[in-house]
Amino acid sequence: MIKIKVNDAQEIEINLSKNEIIMDGKLVQADSIKIDNDKYHLIFNDASYTIELLDKSENGKELIVSVNGKKQLVTITDEFDELLHKLGMDKLSTNKINEVKAPMPGLVLKIVAKEGDVVKKGDALLVLEAMKMENIIKATGEGVVKKIIAQSKQAVEKNQVLIIME
Repeated sequence: MIKIKVNDAQEIEINLSKNEIIMDGKLVQADSIKIDNDKYHLIFNDASYTIELLDKSENGKELIVSVNGKKQLVTITDEFDELLHKLGMDKLSTNKINEVKAPMPGLVLKIVAKEGDVVKKGDALLVLEAMKMENIIKATGEGVVKKIIAQSKQAVEKNQVLIIME
């Protein structure tokens, strides 16, 4: 069984082994066909929907889909996610960062992030020039930019703290 939550609102329970959809504790009827790669047509409660996958997280648990042209955030949890949550281990899987340090000595060319920005793993934070090469310094985990210590055109040393996260 999996649970699907759309925009952190209503939760839908799906039992894949029995091909059942249960919503608000009631069995509902649905039918779908694949139109194209990542695009489906769904008939659900006598209504027609065109659903297209736009983006998904690395673990496939968060999806951004277009439903009849409107973007929706879909979160998927299964029984293993529920068990991890009950044991308090679900927060261990997210990689939070506390600070961003210079990986090498160089010159800060451009600061991309702003204080208050919510960043995910891989988001560009700043551009550091070292040995006549521009290096984009990316977030190694998730967090919120609390304070930017580095300044544009500032020379920095290896392991110098550039950004403080929360």
